[in-house]
Amino acid sequence: MKNIIKITYLFTLALILGSCSDDDEKLILTTDGASVINTPTNGQEFILNPLEEQTNIAITFSWDHSSYGTPTGIDYSVEIASSGTDFSEARTLATISDTYFTMTIADFNAAVSSLGLSPFIASNVDVRIKSTVGDPSQLPQYSNPITISVTPFTTDLPKIAVPGNHQDWAPDATDPPVPVLAASAFGETDYEGYVWLDGEYKFLAPNQTGEFAWGNTDWGDDGSFNGMLVADDEVNCTATTGYYLVKADTDALTYSAEAHSWGVIGNATPTGWDSDTDMIYDPATQTLRITLDLVAQAAPDNGFKFRVNDDWTINLGDTGADGTMEFSGDNIGVPESGNYTIVLDLSNPREYTYSLTLN
Repeated sequence: MKNIIKITYLFTLALILGSCSDDDEKLILTTDGASVINTPTNGQEFILNPLEEQTNIAITFSWDHSSYGTPTGIDYSVEIASSGTDFSEARTLATISDTYFTMTIADFNAAVSSLGLSPFIASNVDVRIKSTVGDPSQLPQYSNPITISVTPFTTDLPKIAVPGNHQDWAPDATDPPVPVLAASAFGETDYEGYVWLDGEYKFLAPNQTGEFAWGNTDWGDDGSFNGMLVADDEVNCTATTGYYLVKADTDALTYSAEAHSWGVIGNATPTGWDSDTDMIYDPATQTLRITLDLVAQAAPDNGFKFRVNDDWTINLGDTGADGTMEFSGDNIGVPESGNYTIVLDLSNPREYTYSLTLN
């Protein structure tokens, strides 16, 4: 009996001591010291290259452990923000238990671009390390921030504007916006797009922040009107009123403007596959449209398509029926017979769309 009492006493004492130990451990967690950032260093510059392998490492963040007065599990968050914002709209790049974190070019570029930094321009970014313990996060400590310089990039298709008589020579117009041409790929100079022209016009490059304004580089005709561009001593290009496929190569210094009259054709339309029904340009929306009675037809064997100048050389269809256009793509189906408004939107160069709305 005495042995049983003794064992019970010892077990109870162990529980009490264990409980006290847990309480003491909680009590002695204090914010003794925040992390110190080792890399990158304050003032370091990062110029991100879109032509480099995007899985290459762009940056490594490393820091010393924070201290909480006793060994404990710590979570670290890497935070960045536009310089001077006091981290009011910070982005958290990672929350980890390690004291280092690496990012690829693609991931780091996406992260800093999300801050609103302009591509191809050096901007300052503040970095700090936040440490916490517990779940949910407790006892936050912040490292002293550092500031780095980052030049991000964009792989969006390069664009140039086409201001002129057709929009009162206003390159910064927004409603509707100044017409633009797009290159075939990042780094290319073979611009093209559709523009309603009405007399004289020029080509205008964006500035470093992507804005179109007089004072930027611009090009006009060399005076021969044989499709040659110059940036100095140029004269305005010219075209009779109409809708054009406009092309310009700012490296080869050539340009062209080919009048395109778009229409719809197909066994869903009143004239079948025998002739087009011409569409009308709407300057307010920079789109082509027509209201037409259509007959129900199932794609891809039947329906209708868009084509240029009553000829099959240039035509647009919708392969995959996803609302986006492909040259020589599939026929566009009509789900039910009725009166429709058809809109062809060529205002976003190289990314053409359409809509089919039952009235």
